[in-house]
Amino acid sequence: MSAARTALIYSPLFGSYSYGDDHPFKLQRYHLTHHLMETYGLLNLPNMKIQGCCPIDEDRALSFHSKAYIERLKEFSASTEPRADFVFGLGDADCPVFKGLYDCAALGAGATLEAARLVEEEGFDIAFNLAGGWHHAHRSRASGFSYLNDAVLAINWLVERGRRVVYLDIDAHHGDGVQEGFYDSDCVLTISLHESGIYFFPGTGFEDEIGTGRGKGYSVNLPLLAHTDDALYMKAFDEVAYPLLAAFNPDVIVTQIGADTFRTDPLTRLEITTHSYSYIMRKLKALKIPWVALGGGGYDLMNTARAWTLAWSIMNGVELNPRLPTAFTRKIKKMGYPHRVLLDAMHWSDDHDRNLALEAVEKSISRIKKTIFPGIIGSYGETSGE
Repeated sequence: MSAARTALIYSPLFGSYSYGDDHPFKLQRYHLTHHLMETYGLLNLPNMKIQGCCPIDEDRALSFHSKAYIERLKEFSASTEPRADFVFGLGDADCPVFKGLYDCAALGAGATLEAARLVEEEGFDIAFNLAGGWHHAHRSRASGFSYLNDAVLAINWLVERGRRVVYLDIDAHHGDGVQEGFYDSDCVLTISLHESGIYFFPGTGFEDEIGTGRGKGYSVNLPLLAHTDDALYMKAFDEVAYPLLAAFNPDVIVTQIGADTFRTDPLTRLEITTHSYSYIMRKLKALKIPWVALGGGGYDLMNTARAWTLAWSIMNGVELNPRLPTAFTRKIKKMGYPHRVLLDAMHWSDDHDRNLALEAVEKSISRIKKTIFPGIIGSYGETSGE
């Protein structure tokens, strides 16, 4: 693969906040990923740069979020006492209130906006924000560990500049907040592959959620049953996401590439590995469309570090040694991680579970091809504008 001009958005402050010791979202994963990239020599490549970032400003945050919600976020962020406002989704187990929470969210959102700016204004082929992908934040409500929806804010900025955008979400959870942001838009195609909301948070993302008004047909959801493995995941991507993405022919691709789809993630029941994850990264790179990549979920820290390091290597056209660097394994051994390899073998789930997942994915693909593909693919190039 040819080398692209790439940027990694990174701040030492990414891991300086905490949701709490017992919370599954560990911000330290950003530093772990950064260290693995560094020990592989991926932070001093000739065609890349490491770019700092600033918190997003309030005016930009208001391009999606309500004024009342932003004011409450700021109020709670400055408080030293426990606070809660369940109208705004603040203070429950998923979205705890902690000192500096607005600063934390604004920094992640600012990093995503900087990634979009580098692609839009400075001609970078790919920009990757590890601390992005807060896809559950709604207009006036925190949800699913997410306070500000960085993807919506950055995509709004791109749309204001006349860009047509595909948002592709391969996190294990449905990108419900991003879907909300563009449900009536024909300038943004949202595609989400995720574990089925029948039994799984956030309980949305079914095939009949296809958009409304001008946006009808521009919201695409492919729910996957538990135990969907590498082969089934690649099938879903190849038969739905990839042809729609290519047909829309966007100016920019924004992806949420969470690693909580991996088979050892403690919060999910999909069974993919680095095999299908890398496959999708290579397919996206091959499109040669300006690409903004965002981190997202991942609650096994080593899975997350391995996945995002692999993604970054593919973005830069670098092949990595399948064995983790010695300097890295020494570090993680002290943390209790026994990992020695970067790459997983292709995984097949148990026959019974796999047959159920196969039947479900084939039904979903068939339904999407009947409701989304006819007429819509032909019209993707004829949007009415925002």
